[in-house]
Amino acid sequence: MGRDVPALVFTREDRRRYRIKMQECLDAFAQMLRESRFDSDRPRVGLEIELNLVGADAEPAMRNSDVLEAIADPSWSTELGRFNLEINVPPRRLTAGGPDAWEVEIRAALNHAEDRARTVGARLVMVGILPTLRQADIGMAALSENPRYRLLNDQVFAARGEDLRIEVDGVDRLRTYADTITPEAACTSTQFHIQVSPEDFAGYWNAAQAIAGVQVALAANSPFLFGKELWHETRIPLFEQATDTRPEEIKVQGVRPRVWFGERWVTSVFDLFEENLRYFPALLPLCDEQDPAETLDQGDIPELAELTLQNGTIYRWNRPVYAVADGRPHVRVENRVLPAGPTVADILANGAFYYGLTRALVEEDRPVWSRMSFSAAEENLHTAARHGIEALLYWPGMGEVPVPELVLRRLLPLAHRGLELSGMDAAWREPLLGIIEQRCVTARNGAVWQKETVRKLEDTTHASRHEALRRMTELYIDYMHLNAPVHTWPVD
Repeated sequence: MGRDVPALVFTREDRRRYRIKMQECLDAFAQMLRESRFDSDRPRVGLEIELNLVGADAEPAMRNSDVLEAIADPSWSTELGRFNLEINVPPRRLTAGGPDAWEVEIRAALNHAEDRARTVGARLVMVGILPTLRQADIGMAALSENPRYRLLNDQVFAARGEDLRIEVDGVDRLRTYADTITPEAACTSTQFHIQVSPEDFAGYWNAAQAIAGVQVALAANSPFLFGKELWHETRIPLFEQATDTRPEEIKVQGVRPRVWFGERWVTSVFDLFEENLRYFPALLPLCDEQDPAETLDQGDIPELAELTLQNGTIYRWNRPVYAVADGRPHVRVENRVLPAGPTVADILANGAFYYGLTRALVEEDRPVWSRMSFSAAEENLHTAARHGIEALLYWPGMGEVPVPELVLRRLLPLAHRGLELSGMDAAWREPLLGIIEQRCVTARNGAVWQKETVRKLEDTTHASRHEALRRMTELYIDYMHLNAPVHTWPVD
């Protein structure tokens, strides 16, 4: 939900007008689908990375406005918390520029931002949840300055009518309440985008849903929250709870949550946008002046502002996106399940696995989603978030199987095949997917390294939990800058 919005109070008339405009946008979108108006000749991929800010002591730094001013690059923007930033890496063709081009571009942007952040006393960390974050750091004062965040906060709590309850059981137990949505800011992610034709969208979205659990198991990097050791990817349950607009009575009535895996395989991108209107009341009912039907009649492309704003306040783990670029509309899948980090090398390996595997699954004669229940895919996601690379996940034809075995025997060859179909040769594929292979061989990812390092620090130095987390974070930052894949990191 990156759009700037003013600080205001909404009336019943605002909500009525917004509902009408939403329907008008949906009708226009349906017309555009019927008339095949979408750009699908030059499909591109994209990447967003959310980061945390820390000071010299690896403690949270509430400095995103200062850091953003120092970076002075439109690719960077604020996020919900004052200790967050986000970079939007420019979209590109998957195989553009040679094997190292994307990595060089991303590392150059991050290194420049790191240098500029240091001038105002901050450092950048790519990690799913900042290990040194304390509950005292999460409050109204931690909200970023942009009015859209306070407005979103107010609307969430107006819908709930009560404080948020956050409960996560792992190695430790977390039970707490929050009176703002800022616990969401603890969740920093990597978001992969893939542009597809409307005709292919359903296949790619279904494929992304089917592999979400596998992605999380391989890349888990969020084992600590508020000093407690919880799930391997605690970001998943935290995000689901931190933006929940439903009080308990509404939950038990079966009302859908705004952070949502979904409830069925789809046959069209229209299904998801139509669900947005049918199931979810508007959080930010802001109406744009553009008339989408009139714009289409004039031969122009509508922005569908109400449809996209509503979509931005519904946090699907795989989100449909409608956008207009260079005067041409397109649709894409935004894959949102993965945490940030640990390194650029790890992120690009995760991307290669995702892009290759979805392409291969879409090309299969009998798609995996025709052989797997939707509920099994959802259960895989939460099992993977809880247990990480140690999880047992369900896969058609294999039953419940350890993640490394599933990936090495079945999914990694498919990912190679999908990248080959996309025009990526073996010399390019092998180093990227080799990182995924070695994670499986060693059964090591960011979450495993964090957990083992903290335990060793506690055992050998008798440090307090927070001091062990702080020292671990300092080591994490050093290894992050070396850009060696996380499975190679030693436990010092």
